[in-house]
Amino acid sequence: MKAIVSNTDRLQGEIHALSSKNYTTRYLLVSALADGVSTIHYPAHSEDSDAMRRCLIDLGAELHEDAEKMTIRGFGRHPKAIKELNVGNAGAVLRFLMGTAALLPEVTFVNTYPDSLGKRPHQDLIDALEQMGVSVEHQNGRLPIIIRGSKAHGGLIEVSGQVSSQFLSSLLFLTPLLPEDSEIRVLHDLKSKVVIGQTLEVLEEAGIIIHASEDLMHYHVPGGQQYQAKSYTVQGDYPGSAAILAAAAVTNSDVRVTHLMEKSKQGERACVDVLQAMGVDLTHQDGIVHVRGGKGLVAGEFDGDEFTDAVLAMVAAAVFAKGTSRFYNVENLRYKECDRITDYLNELRKAGAHVEERQSEIIVHGRPEGVEGGVEINAHYDHRVIMALTVVGLRSAQGLTIKDAHHVAKSYPQYFDHLKALGAKIELIEE
Repeated sequence: MKAIVSNTDRLQGEIHALSSKNYTTRYLLVSALADGVSTIHYPAHSEDSDAMRRCLIDLGAELHEDAEKMTIRGFGRHPKAIKELNVGNAGAVLRFLMGTAALLPEVTFVNTYPDSLGKRPHQDLIDALEQMGVSVEHQNGRLPIIIRGSKAHGGLIEVSGQVSSQFLSSLLFLTPLLPEDSEIRVLHDLKSKVVIGQTLEVLEEAGIIIHASEDLMHYHVPGGQQYQAKSYTVQGDYPGSAAILAAAAVTNSDVRVTHLMEKSKQGERACVDVLQAMGVDLTHQDGIVHVRGGKGLVAGEFDGDEFTDAVLAMVAAAVFAKGTSRFYNVENLRYKECDRITDYLNELRKAGAHVEERQSEIIVHGRPEGVEGGVEINAHYDHRVIMALTVVGLRSAQGLTIKDAHHVAKSYPQYFDHLKALGAKIELIEE
């Protein structure tokens, strides 16, 4: 599908934020790892969360869902022995379940997206699992991956946090179920610490005890624990909402996004602070973010590791800010569905933006007057790139045509519908 995004003068209206994909996938997993029936209220529906649903059913969980909630009868520490798991293009789901797979005799994670997830590295998690007595066959750290578990044990485990925090999360989900206590040491730097905070929050809700150091670099995990069947409520999703808020910020707008907790532990909540720092007229109270856009943005410097999945949307806003913006500490963007620095910036240049890259930085020389556009651009099968490029298209004199725009469904299937409801001029063409 192609999305033809035309210059749009004004956005107006109210959008109810989607439920959080990150929390949904975590609640699904802890519910499956529990014995008994758990309930998840307002779970997200996206390709990622649906991939987790599908894989957990394959592993023996029983799921029932209506319009507002889902019930899950878990398999505890005894998932069903199966030969293959297909996570689609969901990297977090793959990495979380690689840990769970250590409870199985043998399972193969297949490679159905060789040009996207198939290129992403998982060696750091593989190294950690092998320290635990798990046998792993892989293709230079990439899919397809065969895991032979059953003999997994606790003890001292070292894992690098330099590429992704998802490797550490995977171990934190697994180790409480092992007979022995575990000590997890994080090597090098730990990316996206705020996301580890979400994992620890969900584990605590599920009745799991984990002793984490203040800097989140060392963990003591008592063994022999059991996940408890609980009731969970999924909060609104900041990463997807960040793109809606960025679109409102760069246009004449009066837009409200509801269902966004002020004190959420989602790191991407910082997008509200970033936009305010850029001079956007924005308020956030009673779970509602209210943006009155069109007054002009100013450049700033931001630590992107605090809001990883909102960086691209904030860069899109910075394209139209006065001055030069710098987003630093963002190297982990290179290891997502695509290289979200090089690939994304190449497309921004095609649209007429003035941007530069460093190994771990994005530099944006703002053009408050807008960009020319009038080109077809490649979103590299990446939902975050699609959303961010759409924001740029709204302020492009000749608009933008985005290829493979259907991949936005990975996290936000209703994205284009929501923007169009606010008045965005977007035409979707099936190919």
